[in-house]
Amino acid sequence: MAFCNSCGATLAEGTKFCSKCGATVSANPSAMSTARPAQAPLPAPPPSKGGSSALKIILIILGIIVLILILGMVTCGVVIHHIAKSAKVSQNGDKVKIESPFGSMDTDPEQTVKELDVDIYPGAQVQKQGTASMSFGPIHTVTGIFESSDPVEKVCDFYKSKFPSANVSSSDHNQCSIVSGGAGNTTTVTVQSSGDGSKITIAKVTKK
Repeated sequence: MAFCNSCGATLAEGTKFCSKCGATVSANPSAMSTARPAQAPLPAPPPSKGGSSALKIILIILGIIVLILILGMVTCGVVIHHIAKSAKVSQNGDKVKIESPFGSMDTDPEQTVKELDVDIYPGAQVQKQGTASMSFGPIHTVTGIFESSDPVEKVCDFYKSKFPSANVSSSDHNQCSIVSGGAGNTTTVTVQSSGDGSKITIAKVTKK
């Protein structure tokens, strides 16, 4: 029995044309008898979705990170706005006073000298914008910067006599520093050479 090479229809012996599709039939009967209909190619397997899933996970993670950053920026903006709104700033000449929920700062020289509670070197002048009194939580810091026309050695001797039991006392030709007090109440005096005179920095840190 013979078959059409094109459509696979059954053919009678000696047939030259397929009665179903009209294709020319091979003259070789053995070829017709052994021929089989062409099989359609198998469909290609669907592409793997592993890469697509990984990409989705990465995009989700990036989205979460961006969202967290946006929320953080919004939160910081709200906090800063609240601080700026609640902070009070007053100025009188070179005297500036700032009060905020986190603490306060005052640059009044008279108030600073009073809070330092340290004898100022005779004749020393406070530098412009050289004083500050700051409170942040339990920590209160007072700093004053002064200038004197006397040499470092003379100024250092003055403060060494004021703090005879200083914890640390070091000096050289151009500088000396004196640290007195404990962890909850510390006073530091630093004297440095400045031109023909001396610059005196006094800092007091107290913890409530």
